[in-house]
Amino acid sequence: MAGVFITFEGGDGSGKTTQINLLASWLEARGKNVVLTREPGGTDLGNELRDIVMHRAGFIAPRAEALLYAADRSHHIATLVRPALERGDIVLQDRYLDSSVAYQGAGRVLDPDEVRELSLWATERLMPQLTVLLDVPASIAKDRQAQTERAYDRLEAEAEDFHTRVRESYLALAAAEPERFLVIDGRRPIEEIHQLILEKVSDLVG
Repeated sequence: MAGVFITFEGGDGSGKTTQINLLASWLEARGKNVVLTREPGGTDLGNELRDIVMHRAGFIAPRAEALLYAADRSHHIATLVRPALERGDIVLQDRYLDSSVAYQGAGRVLDPDEVRELSLWATERLMPQLTVLLDVPASIAKDRQAQTERAYDRLEAEAEDFHTRVRESYLALAAAEPERFLVIDGRRPIEEIHQLILEKVSDLVG
């Protein structure tokens, strides 16, 4: 594939959306074709699945939840991401399989290796060239979310210990694959974070 696949990870309130938009603007100003997308969601089917896993009232069994995320991911990669990469586009994606390992694995206390393998099977083992992890302590992320006016989704509404487990899982994933991950302290100034991302991305996109 000729394109570049870059994913952004981190807890809710870590600043992913801000940094994705800044990077997209920088790339487009240099004549690059950029596709912005997210998981769950990104396609019509994905948005329906997103509504179920993030906003449905009541209990969803952890394994069922993991399978719903994997279904969304499989369709999203097959119908949107792979075609974009084959065109030579740069795909900037808010969350990918690392989110499932962190949230459904560590957060829901499922086997992280099984969750990861499920996503790899669903996506025919597609991996990003770069994953930007914006690391923010759970307490700070919660304070940031409290300053927004929108309602929390099912995962955001979980207790702080859930989000602490998620953060620890992300850091463990990054430590295991340092060549893929760029870990940045999400408490740093927005422009400083952006510049750190540009230093890494410039090597990938030329």
